[in-house]
Amino acid sequence: MIKVGVVGGTGYTGVELLRLLALHPQVQLAVITSRGEAGTAVADLFPNLRRYIDLAFSEPDPVALAGCDLVFFATPNGIAMQMTRELVDAGVRIVDLAADFRLQDPALWQQWYGMPHACEELLAEAVYGLPEMNREAISSARLVANPGCYPTAVQLGFLPLLEAGSVGTDVLIADCKSGVSGAGRGASVGALLAETAESMKAYAVPGHRHLPEIRQGLAQICRKDVGLTFVPHLTPMIRGIHATLYAHLDDQGADLQALYETRYAAEPFVDVLPAGSHPETRSVKGANYCRIAVHRAPDSSQVVVLSVIDNLVKGAAGQAVQNMNIMFGLDETSGLRTIALMP
Repeated sequence: MIKVGVVGGTGYTGVELLRLLALHPQVQLAVITSRGEAGTAVADLFPNLRRYIDLAFSEPDPVALAGCDLVFFATPNGIAMQMTRELVDAGVRIVDLAADFRLQDPALWQQWYGMPHACEELLAEAVYGLPEMNREAISSARLVANPGCYPTAVQLGFLPLLEAGSVGTDVLIADCKSGVSGAGRGASVGALLAETAESMKAYAVPGHRHLPEIRQGLAQICRKDVGLTFVPHLTPMIRGIHATLYAHLDDQGADLQALYETRYAAEPFVDVLPAGSHPETRSVKGANYCRIAVHRAPDSSQVVVLSVIDNLVKGAAGQAVQNMNIMFGLDETSGLRTIALMP
């Protein structure tokens, strides 16, 4: 059994992580921390976990966490980097669901997150946890930076095209929509039902924090910088991300459907839909899948890729569990064989 600690178990990502870990056949949940809810039974705060988790939240204790085999950080940005060095030195493996170790350049981190990096010496070692790109490196990693939700949907959508060199890289467009849970569990006026229902809006158009992460990942795929326009939108749903991706096709004879089907044939959590399909966010709700459809715009060289994920699962907690499975040599799908919820 893998002895697991979860730091920050009260947010949407944290409770989703607990939901998945509670039924994982190889996991023993040992520590679940929350400074604000210390002493409260987990099941009292999240009644869906009643009869599955009998632990109480506790203060983050480095000694207790050092007794774990792996610690997940489901904390706000800037927290994991304060504790990771000590835990890694104690032999604990880390999966950070925040952004602390995603960007390799500490100056870029400070530019986008407004604080100096507290653990620069581990940035080069941290492995970016997109299994479809970095599975081998993840398997031996001490520290995995779990990707963001938008970056997961966008990178998986563009990956086959960029690997094959089938499209130009100067003008890539990611038009993305997210459910309100992507904003987190903290109270804010912008996330109120009366503010989000029956409405949709773009936000962070001048620059979203996920932009440098996506650019970094796409540049690693094609080994050169890319020109990316990324526009996120808030939609009146709780869960889900829908990414509509555009690129100019350089290889006019490319069989796009075959390209995607071949690239993802062995991937357990990427589902390439039949030609002409339009994936829906409800088809991945609560599940660790990315469902993709690829189209060629009529009478043009424009490629349109549709990529959908659940932002809390494949976009966060599910992918984190997938990374843990890889790190410990388990069946990659262990604890993740959940069918999406419909309706």
